[in-house]
Amino acid sequence: MTGARRALPARGLRYGGDYNPEQWDRATWREDVAAMRAAGVTTVTVGVFSWALLEPEPDRVETAWLDEVLDLLHGAGIEVDLATPTASPPPWLARLDPETLPVDASGHRLHHGSRTHFCPSSPTYRERALAITRAVARRWAAHPAVVMWHVNNELGTTCWCPRCGEAFRGWLRARYGSVEALDAAWGTAVWSQRYARWEEVAPPLRAPYLLHPAHTLDYRRFASDALLALYRAERDAIREVDAVRPVTTNLMGFFGGADYRSWAGDLDVISDDSYPDPADPGSPVRAALTHDLMRSLADGPWLLMEQAVGAVSWRPHNVPKTTAVMRQDALRAVAHGADGVLSFQWRASPAGPERFHSAMVPHAGTGTRLHRAVQQLGRDLAALADVAGTHERAEVALLHDWPSRWAAEEPATPSEHLRVLPQLEAWYRPFWETGVGVDVRHPGDDLEGYRLVLAPQLYLLTDDDAARLRRYVTDGGCLALGPFSAVADGNARVRTGPFPAPFTDLLGAEGEEWWPLPGGGGDDDTVGLVPDPASPEDVGSGTARTWAEVLRPTHGVVVARFDGGDVDGLPALVRSRDDRLHYLATIPDDVLLRRWLLGLAERRGVAPRLPVAAVPAGVEVARRGPVTFVLNHRRTAVEVPVRTPCLDLLDGVEHQARVPVPPGGTVVLREALT
Repeated sequence: MTGARRALPARGLRYGGDYNPEQWDRATWREDVAAMRAAGVTTVTVGVFSWALLEPEPDRVETAWLDEVLDLLHGAGIEVDLATPTASPPPWLARLDPETLPVDASGHRLHHGSRTHFCPSSPTYRERALAITRAVARRWAAHPAVVMWHVNNELGTTCWCPRCGEAFRGWLRARYGSVEALDAAWGTAVWSQRYARWEEVAPPLRAPYLLHPAHTLDYRRFASDALLALYRAERDAIREVDAVRPVTTNLMGFFGGADYRSWAGDLDVISDDSYPDPADPGSPVRAALTHDLMRSLADGPWLLMEQAVGAVSWRPHNVPKTTAVMRQDALRAVAHGADGVLSFQWRASPAGPERFHSAMVPHAGTGTRLHRAVQQLGRDLAALADVAGTHERAEVALLHDWPSRWAAEEPATPSEHLRVLPQLEAWYRPFWETGVGVDVRHPGDDLEGYRLVLAPQLYLLTDDDAARLRRYVTDGGCLALGPFSAVADGNARVRTGPFPAPFTDLLGAEGEEWWPLPGGGGDDDTVGLVPDPASPEDVGSGTARTWAEVLRPTHGVVVARFDGGDVDGLPALVRSRDDRLHYLATIPDDVLLRRWLLGLAERRGVAPRLPVAAVPAGVEVARRGPVTFVLNHRRTAVEVPVRTPCLDLLDGVEHQARVPVPPGGTVVLREALT
């Protein structure tokens, strides 16, 4: 972190969304502000896509329209997250310097006419972006409506142009020092790729066959750092005139184009955009996992910067949310640490690519079912104001590392069907289903105090991070590793010797071969899993798909074995004798995985800290501070048993032994004072 995080002023749970007044006339501005007040809106993001209006031609900045908007919002008591408009440069920038436009991996330069059409390494783009950032900051740093600065928007552009190639070489020099060290780290003796001069190193453009995995991995690291450098430059320009207000940029969950763990220390407020698919029954668990990632990056409360109140416009088939699901999505974010819920956007756009994206005020206006639900959500969040600022560290940590994910999913690995995010979700789900809190951490984080640490697939592991995990285990922690973990070092070079190489002595088992199962992972392409007769614990029988490994036990305990196929009889699940290190060498069925993980948790003393006595199937329960959120995903009503009388903070009803939750309903419980 670059220093202590600057905090937003306390204001309960913030509520609002992106506001784009540049799309509307002045009369509509006044209607909007009145409707915002009626809906309980407290916070709006302004200016994200306003560069062409703020600076219609180079160095002619027009501010009067935004002065008026900010004054109107402030007069209504609505605070502003003021954006720098640099995500979408105006047409004149590409006309003056076409090299500000990005180049794709085939070497083709892209065009103006969309958004994010900039090269992160372009000096012209950076010069003009910083100029408009300084103009915005100087003009409105003292405006009382502004409570936070919002840099750019969804930073995610990767460019492969010659300027990026030059910047990449500079990044490599800083990382490796010499071209000889680069050759050694990358292993460029393979396929005669040895570099003799820095000038020979280029971005990994599309080639006739496979690219070198260390080359592409480092380019992804560089691309993430290049975007972070843009953020820092704009943030520093703001800091020249405002050293007080927090600065953020909106992240995108587990987005693969940037390493958000390396960004987190530079953001005063961790904010995220979340768009779960209402047509996907798995979306609630993925949304919760992503929210836990954000809470963990923040080490506390964070801000949901964007969500949809209904349908989005960018999927092939855009199923809308029901108003109940919209409410659930918002309250789930709060349950997992969000101190505010903002949506994209306030008023639906009549033109442009997002004209069919839902909004808090739909095309049909404020007298609609959707807008009434928007107003109700405002009242709900106001009723939960005391939740803001509360935070508890979980007892379970789930490990994720962006470079490890990038390296694991390069071509020419043993199976393209073994992917990191599905593994993370599968290992997270049993805890989500039982209401056990989970933090999403990095192997380099301080893991002291976690009763259980899970690494579902940690393919790449640096020597330093491996040493940290070893210390965690030898100091008494419990670590569970999933398949294809600790395979490569920080340069994506496969570690030689038995695997998982950094841990075989602690585990008491040695891996010899990776063995993808026939069929690639369909439900019909499975082998059996059976408990080892000599194991002191019984995880039961089940099936395995997609992946297996050839393990040879030394002094460890075999818990389960494969039953059938080419791996018949081989160990599938092994643990150390002291029960502190576990290695699962396959993808088991969900029932067996749940039984194993919850058994580990129970042996480590992990249990849900809930007033709820049992979590019925199809019900999601999460606790935040003194408050418990219960979300019913069923199409039928359910009664949830509670250990103590509880008050529903949303409707004021006190429940004694059982809490009724309607289909798609949400209740928020506080244990009643006795």
